[in-house]
Amino acid sequence: MLDGLDTTADHGPTAGSARIGYARVSTADQSLDAQIDALTKAGCTVIYSEHASGTKDTRAELAQALKALRSGDTLVVWRLDRLGRNLSHLVTTVNDLAKRQVGFESLTEKIDTSSAVGELVFNMFATLAQFERQLNSERTKAALGALRARGRKGGRKATLSLKQIRQAKTLMDDPELTASDVAKTFGVSRATLYNGLKRLKVDASGDHQPAV
Repeated sequence: MLDGLDTTADHGPTAGSARIGYARVSTADQSLDAQIDALTKAGCTVIYSEHASGTKDTRAELAQALKALRSGDTLVVWRLDRLGRNLSHLVTTVNDLAKRQVGFESLTEKIDTSSAVGELVFNMFATLAQFERQLNSERTKAALGALRARGRKGGRKATLSLKQIRQAKTLMDDPELTASDVAKTFGVSRATLYNGLKRLKVDASGDHQPAV
C-alpha cells in the first residue's frame, strides 16, 4: 500500500527535493508501524510500504518508490536489509540511484550517500559485493565439477529427482551459467530441466508433491 504522509517532521527536506521512504516487513502478521514512525520523523512526506519477502524479485511498492524518485530526491529506509535482497542487490540499487542523482539514507546504520563518509561506506559495500560474487562463482564451478566427476552410467534419465532439481535451481541462480550448462551437467535436455523446475515451484506452493 502507499501511505502519503503530509507531516511536519524533525528533518524537513530541502527546497525542490523530496525524501521518500520505503518500509517493508516479510510477513502479513508483522507491523510496519515502527518503520513508518521512524521514516516520518526523518522527514519523509511520502512512504511506500508493503508486506513482501526479502527474497522476492517483484516488490510492487518498491518499484513505485524508485519510479517516483527524481534528481535531488533521497530514498530513505529504516534499515539496509529493508531495501536489498542481498548485499549485491543493495549495492546495485543504490548505484542505480546515484546515476540518477538520487541520494540514499539508512536510518539505523546512519548511512547517507550524500555525505563523503556515506559514499565511502558504500564503496566498501560494493567491494564486498564483488568479493561475494566471486566466492559464489567459485562455489558454483566447484559444485559443477563435482557433479560432472560423478558422471552418469548408461543412458539419460527422463526426469530429475527432487534433490537434483534443487541443485539445478541453485546453479541456475548463477548468472554465469546458462540453462544449457545446467542441463548438460545433469545429462538431461533443457525441456526436462525446465519441467523439473516447474515441478519444484508447484511443490513449494503446496499444491501437490512432485513425483520423484
